[in-house]
Amino acid sequence: MAESAVVDTPPVASNSPLATEEVAASEDNSLVPAQTSETAVAVTDGDGDATQKKTKKIIRRKRRPARTQVDPATIKSEPPPQTGTVFNIWYNKWSGGDREDKYLSKHAAPSRCNIARDSGYTRADKVSGSFFCLFFARGVCHKGHECEYLHRLPTVHDLFNPNNDCFGRDKFSDYRDDMGGVGSFTRQNRTLYVGRIHVTDDIEEVVSRHFAEWGQIERIRVLTSRGVAFVTYTNIANAEFALQAMAHQSLDHSEILNVRWATVDPNPLAQKREARRLEEQAAEAVRRALPADFVAELEGRDPEARKRKKIEGTFGLDGYEPPDEVWYARSRELEGMEQQGQLDAPHQPLMIESTASSTVPLPQAETAGGIFSNSTVAALKGLTGGNVTTQAGPKSVGGPLVAYGSDDDSD
Repeated sequence: MAESAVVDTPPVASNSPLATEEVAASEDNSLVPAQTSETAVAVTDGDGDATQKKTKKIIRRKRRPARTQVDPATIKSEPPPQTGTVFNIWYNKWSGGDREDKYLSKHAAPSRCNIARDSGYTRADKVSGSFFCLFFARGVCHKGHECEYLHRLPTVHDLFNPNNDCFGRDKFSDYRDDMGGVGSFTRQNRTLYVGRIHVTDDIEEVVSRHFAEWGQIERIRVLTSRGVAFVTYTNIANAEFALQAMAHQSLDHSEILNVRWATVDPNPLAQKREARRLEEQAAEAVRRALPADFVAELEGRDPEARKRKKIEGTFGLDGYEPPDEVWYARSRELEGMEQQGQLDAPHQPLMIESTASSTVPLPQAETAGGIFSNSTVAALKGLTGGNVTTQAGPKSVGGPLVAYGSDDDSD
């Protein structure tokens, strides 16, 4: 009886589309996972029986380059319109003026990022640790695949220095007065304040639909009476990206959103939830730092460790199963004894003056009435060649000292 086997694809001609696609894919480092397709081919063996052999084709598809969001010819390096009293040359913006005028002077964003259409590979994909493009998040990057920053959404695998945001900008020790800007490195803030919302009956669904484009959302709270929403992301990098992507944007109406960092929630339940999240994050960090077998033993996922605990944990008592506290307390005690035995060095004389002094046997019994311990007496004998008196001095007669001998006749 013929046997069916799985064989690889035979060599493809150099002028075939598949070969051209594979060569082009091998030259580019940024590829999506390869897709495989199986094809059944009828093959006749020597006896004339027809069998089917499965052939696998590996189809590699190149990631598309990042799209140019705006025309480079339209980019002008002119200062922004005057919205204050003093122009800051370091930040290239106006400052000062009335607070109300500052809010009334807000204008809509010229463009908006479209992740499904604008994302793609850039030069930054070949450099590990690259930051994300700030202008891509705002929808106004004119460099496309020639950009030195990433043109995609942040993920949980993108880790940065806590002193920098996902765009590479330095954070400060405290937030600005209006809770805008880069943010602070003293607190991991994942919640955005969204103001000036046009309230409708389905406002929660609208806010969720617009802000879910920039990452996974943990919770959303909308205050319909004030036209304010609080959006909390699971990843802080996605919150930083969404802050820039939704600044001065609009939802389903023509409002201009005021997106800022949210202050600390005074709700005790929210504070407990945040404390619990930090504890879980710290536990996960410790779990990654420890060996996998040790973590499995602690969490009870190692069958060999459970069996050893059941055998050694009886402490000589039939049918006794100690609780975890007793077991780990005994384990720590044994580990401490082993470490103490490793740290204690063997007894050695401090100084070697003669060969004879090193052969003097050490006393084994305790000296009655002595003021030094056996180890101290042995060390002194080794230094002086054994001429050390270990007997107690004469005891004084009971009562206070009335007089003592002196050369003076007046005594």
